Amino acid sequence: MIRPEDIRFCVAPMMDWTDRHCRYFHRLLTRKARLYTEMLTTGAVIHGDRARLMGFNEFERPVAFQLGGSDTKELTLAAKIVESQGYAEVNLNVGCPSDRVQNGAFGACLMLQPKLVADCVKAMKDATSLPVTVKCRIGVDDQDPEIALFELAESCITAGVDALFIHAQKAWLKRLSPKENRDIPPLDYQIVYRLKKTFPNTPMAINGGLENIQQIKQQLQHVDGVMVGRAAYHNPALLMKIDAELFNAPSAITKDFAAIDALSPYIEEELAKGERLSNITRHLLGLFAGQAGARLFRQKLTLEATKPHANLKTVLTAVNEVRQATERLHQAQEEKLTQAESQ
Repeated sequence: MIRPEDIRFCVAPMMDWTDRHCRYFHRLLTRKARLYTEMLTTGAVIHGDRARLMGFNEFERPVAFQLGGSDTKELTLAAKIVESQGYAEVNLNVGCPSDRVQNGAFGACLMLQPKLVADCVKAMKDATSLPVTVKCRIGVDDQDPEIALFELAESCITAGVDALFIHAQKAWLKRLSPKENRDIPPLDYQIVYRLKKTFPNTPMAINGGLENIQQIKQQLQHVDGVMVGRAAYHNPALLMKIDAELFNAPSAITKDFAAIDALSPYIEEELAKGERLSNITRHLLGLFAGQAGARLFRQKLTLEATKPHANLKTVLTAVNEVRQATERLHQAQEEKLTQAESQ
């Protein structure tokens, strides 16, 4: 079972981004957000290296697992495996428009098969005690969202889905690339509001185009939760505000420098296991955005973290670019103030 408050703020599953290092970093910044894995196909879950593909740190909890697939038998087995690995939820991807997903007959193309999606939900519900949720679009290609979204939602709810996450855009399967699918189809929040009014007892979160606290709070007047992807990833400062602004809880971290300090022990632990520094630090490039020295921080971290012997000192040296630039800025401001007072 998922309570509405459980999905009040979620970091969206993002391919190649929300890996275990990203999630650990995000959990440092917010204790209340619900975190999601990258999508993994049923085949990878069943046949792949589970320790590498599915392992996560206990600190990340609660973590939900996103599955890609449309074969009910495979989804049944995969859901059981997800539960055995300790995840808090299994989420079915009915929204990704990439060619690879389409070739596998799942993702956004499942919007065209609401009965199959319902069968998938029911199969997973019967196989696991975990909450089973669906992340979908409002429609694909020439579908009428007023029909497609409501038909899919009703089918899923009848099958026992625990929550719906609705990306409030259509997906164009043939005409647009995944990037264009994020930017070109217009957002339609109103249809998601209407869906929530139609099915008030089903927890629903909205996704798409949300970038700041004000926008998020506005959405929460209509739906139970929000799911934020790129804005949360590229702007860690947003995640630092979530606990206080949306959950009336103490902020875990409020400063970028404190985030580096908190992450440093994890970096050392992972390096000791043989992990490459760049696999961790690639998720930190949004820190210090808009601050003096931020560009040098990103440049140095991007270039130096890939070198064979890169270590925590590499990170701290990059951070020092911000410290020095901040000191120079403060010094220049003080000198300017002194000059003004002396005139």
